[in-house]
Amino acid sequence: MSFDYSETQKMVAASAKEFAEQYIRPFVMEWDESQTFPVEVFKKAGEMGFMGVLVPEELGGSGLGYHEYIAIIEEISKVDPSIGLSVAAHNSLCTNHILAFGNEEQKKKWIPKLATAQWIGAWGLTEHNTGSDAAGMSTTAVKEEGYWVLNGAKNFITHGKSGDIAVVIARTGEKGDSRGMTAFVVERGTAGFGSGKKENKLGMRASETAEMVFDNCRIPDANRLGEVGEGFVQSMKVLDGGRISIGALSLGIAKGAYEAALKYSKERVQFGKPISQFQGISFKLADMVTEIEASELLLHKAAFLKNEGRSVTQMGAMAKMYASEVSVKVANEAVQIHGGYGYTKDFPVEKFYRDSKLCTIGEGTTEIQKVVISRNILK
Repeated sequence: MSFDYSETQKMVAASAKEFAEQYIRPFVMEWDESQTFPVEVFKKAGEMGFMGVLVPEELGGSGLGYHEYIAIIEEISKVDPSIGLSVAAHNSLCTNHILAFGNEEQKKKWIPKLATAQWIGAWGLTEHNTGSDAAGMSTTAVKEEGYWVLNGAKNFITHGKSGDIAVVIARTGEKGDSRGMTAFVVERGTAGFGSGKKENKLGMRASETAEMVFDNCRIPDANRLGEVGEGFVQSMKVLDGGRISIGALSLGIAKGAYEAALKYSKERVQFGKPISQFQGISFKLADMVTEIEASELLLHKAAFLKNEGRSVTQMGAMAKMYASEVSVKVANEAVQIHGGYGYTKDFPVEKFYRDSKLCTIGEGTTEIQKVVISRNILK
């Protein structure tokens, strides 16, 4: 067993780091304060192969695995987690759902546009009254003469307003029935498909989060992914991989915050010496780097299992839960190490602090990860 990065992983990480430094870093606070969703940056990311990381080359993607995927999300998130979040959601949710469960015709129709970022993808499961209880959704899809008519709304959707295409899970059976939901692909511009409120968020402000609204939205049966009733089961499998994405996002945040704190602690002089020489600070740094290392190991074990085609449900939940909680803890300590300056927007740690909290909520809360883990170990 090797713990070293392969040459491909090193090359991909370096490429992502260069991309983030050149196209993202100069605009981080501008986008954050104006809540700008910088579509042009994602188009550039598409040119670099970052929007179709796991997509086979014959469908326009990079044909890489989950270790490389973690490296890309991590490097981008070390600079701006909100951009990392959008790249992750596009890859692991919308694109991956079609890639995993679409037929050959559907994949050839939509995947190349997603893999190159010609189209930005969205994924709709969550609703206003159904977050963790996704099976209780109210959005419906009713079959009428070869078409499906969608009615309802999805909430907290990444790219819910600007996305060119969305995978939407709607109820086709009884509420609460895990076999009563079906997945559909809906293209922007389809009559009855619109957007609602864009959320004004604490963090991740350059990543668009908005409602998707369906008002007698008619789509052909050819836009159905898989069999009727399989939508919820598909979604749970998609989220297994998606949790590696949020873990990678968390890892990037933690590393970005730690590196900023380490640098500051060496430069900030109090009582005649750098504060890094005080045990109270050095022990914080020791805890931070140890927990980051543990997060990284959990994530890459989950990536290994995913690449091997083995079950990643438990390990993905463990990696996501641990890495996300560590990102919050590390960002919090990074602010503390900076003292008063950490509370200002002149230093990067206040943004890592705000951005980190989403990681313990999105794609399954920490509490839901514990449900997943405990169910697996108690089978």
